[in-house]
Amino acid sequence: MIKRIHVRYLLRVDADADREKIQRAFEHHMPRCPVYRSIGAAIECTTELELLES
Repeated sequence: MIKRIHVRYLLRVDADADREKIQRAFEHHMPRCPVYRSIGAAIECTTELELLES
């Protein structure tokens, strides 16, 4: 039985990318994700975001 899922996002961005916008989008994506919405009550889901400058 799966109890926890951790998703790690690696996002390559330009040096001048608006990191605040990226962070806001990241923070708002999970509640809108259909997979999370279907399993979120039964399985602990966590995420992390790492930005890589290109």
